[in-house]
Amino acid sequence: MADTDGLIDARDFGTSAAPAGGFHVKGAHAQDWGLQNRLSRIFRPDTGRTVMLAFDHGYFVGPMAGLERLDLNIAPLVPDADAIMMTRGALRTSIPSTTGAGIVLRASGGPSILRELSDEHIALDIEDAVRLNADALAIQVFVGGEHESRSVANLAKLVDAGQRHGVPVLGVTAVGKDMVRDARYFRLATRITAEMGAHIVKTYYVSEGFETVTASCPVPIIVAGGKKLPELDALTMAYRSIQEGAAGVDMGRNIFQSEHPAAMLAAVRAVVHDGLKPEEALELFKERSAAGTAAS
Repeated sequence: MADTDGLIDARDFGTSAAPAGGFHVKGAHAQDWGLQNRLSRIFRPDTGRTVMLAFDHGYFVGPMAGLERLDLNIAPLVPDADAIMMTRGALRTSIPSTTGAGIVLRASGGPSILRELSDEHIALDIEDAVRLNADALAIQVFVGGEHESRSVANLAKLVDAGQRHGVPVLGVTAVGKDMVRDARYFRLATRITAEMGAHIVKTYYVSEGFETVTASCPVPIIVAGGKKLPELDALTMAYRSIQEGAAGVDMGRNIFQSEHPAAMLAAVRAVVHDGLKPEEALELFKERSAAGTAAS
C-alpha cells in the first residue's frame, strides 16, 4: 500500500505559465500525426478551443426534454458546433454524414439511471469507432465511486486501443450524488484521468480554485455544462471557465433545453472563441432569438 502519511498539499500550480510544446492542443505535441489531426478537428487551431455539443444523455436516461427527436432537435444545431458528443447509435441514425463537426463517441455504458451508474463497461469496439471516422472516444471515470477501479481500468484499455489507431480519448470525471464538488476533488479526478492516458478531460467548473484544476492537468480540460441554468448563468460559467484555463465547454442541456437553442449555441461560441463577456453574449442571444422568432 502506498505511504500516504505526511503528504504535503500541492501549492505552486504555475497558473500563469504557458504549457510546453507548440501544438495548439495542450499535452499533444509528441503524439502521432493522425491523433493530432483528429484533435485538430475538435479544437480549433486558431484559438485552441472547442464548443462541444453533448447529446449522449439517452444512453442512460432515455429521451429527456430536448432530445425527443435527435433528427429534429439536434441535427440542425450540428453545423454550428466545433464537435458533437453522442453514441454511435445516434450518429448513425440522426446525424448527416456530411457534417464537418468533430465526432466524439460515447464508448462506455451499461447501467441505466435506475441502477448504480458507476457499474460501466467499455461499450464500443475500436474498429467500429474507426469505421465511423471518430475523432475521439469518451469514457466515464468514477474517482471515488463504487466501481472506481473498473472505470480506471476501462479508461486504460480504451487509451491503449486509441493509441494503436490514432484516436484520442476523452475522460469524463463522473461525480456521484454524495461526492464533494470542490477544486481538491477535481484536481485529483482530472489528474488521475490524464495520468492514465486520457488526451482530453471533461469536468465540472467550481467557483473557487478552478484555475488550479486546469493548471495541474497536463491535457486540455473542457467544462461540462451540467443541469439547465438561466442563460446568463450558463454564459458566465463558460466565460469564467475559459478565463481560468479551460480549453472549451461541452454543453448539452444548457443548449438543447434553451427556448432558443441555436441562439444559445451562437452565444456560447462567442464567449469561447471571441472572448465576449457574459452580458455581451446574452445580448447576442437575445438578438439571435428575436431574429429566429421573426423568421419562423
